[in-house]
Amino acid sequence: MDPLSEVLSLFKPRSYVAGGFEIPGEMAIQWPRHEGIKCYAVVSGQCWLSVEGIADKVLLTAGDCYLLPPGAPFRLATDLTVPPVEFLTLRAKWRSEGGRAEKTETSCYLVGGHFVLTGSHADFLLSSLAPIVHIRKESDKAAMRWSLERMAQEVRESQPGGSLITQQLAYMMLVQALRLHLAEGAKEGGGWLFALADKQMGAAIRCMHDDPAHDWTLQKLAQRVGMSRSVFALRFKQTVGSTPMEYLTRWRMLLAGDRLKNSRESTTAIALSLGYESDSAFGKAFKRVMGCSPREHGRVSTPGNLQLAGAVLSVPVSVS
Repeated sequence: MDPLSEVLSLFKPRSYVAGGFEIPGEMAIQWPRHEGIKCYAVVSGQCWLSVEGIADKVLLTAGDCYLLPPGAPFRLATDLTVPPVEFLTLRAKWRSEGGRAEKTETSCYLVGGHFVLTGSHADFLLSSLAPIVHIRKESDKAAMRWSLERMAQEVRESQPGGSLITQQLAYMMLVQALRLHLAEGAKEGGGWLFALADKQMGAAIRCMHDDPAHDWTLQKLAQRVGMSRSVFALRFKQTVGSTPMEYLTRWRMLLAGDRLKNSRESTTAIALSLGYESDSAFGKAFKRVMGCSPREHGRVSTPGNLQLAGAVLSVPVSVS
């Protein structure tokens, strides 16, 4: 499994809203601060996206996709001159009126999902994301077209199993958007995500992911990617944001944490499988990275799957 797939699998993105919604013409909707990743794409029409603290507004047209990491309030508007309506207020109003929004020629229709990543170390992925990720190149939009059109069809034509298919298609959109963002920003982006696009840094990360139990040293990793030890150490720190050994330890502990919660393996077996010869050494590393002992971590119940909220065409209350 490649590193991006491993990280997404480890953090288990849960979609608690996936589907489609319509912004009527001449309307602006304000969303509060949010957790998780918002990933939506425009099916028809156009609207403006603005995020608090970001000066420039982004025009989203048909086929465009946007990703928003956790954080600041944001606004979607088909008309920038109208006062915004709070999403929670609008949702309550639409629910009381039967949940349908008035469709006009200037409406904008979007599909996608809102995902929460489990665990306290989700910044492993999220810290690499820009405040607004805008997928707009024609080649990128073409790459997403199938899942976008298929999801729109599932939302419009309610069929048995449609909610599950919608959820999976939204997840596909998220992964595809991350891949496209990675490729687009490979030369100037910073953080773990963009390190994967760097030939030498990506190779070093793959070495650690492929065999986390190996007795990796700075020298061994540098030799694997054809660099001097000092240059490799500096480049890795600048690109990833941590030293290679810090990265390796954190990755081992994230794997250990997942297995402590989701398997019946003993702490000793997990420690040995990740390259630690004693429970003591493993326990110290685990507490340093995860903030608690392996035993305490294993006692914490794993969050259950967040339920998918089904969405129906022109039902904005499905939006989160």
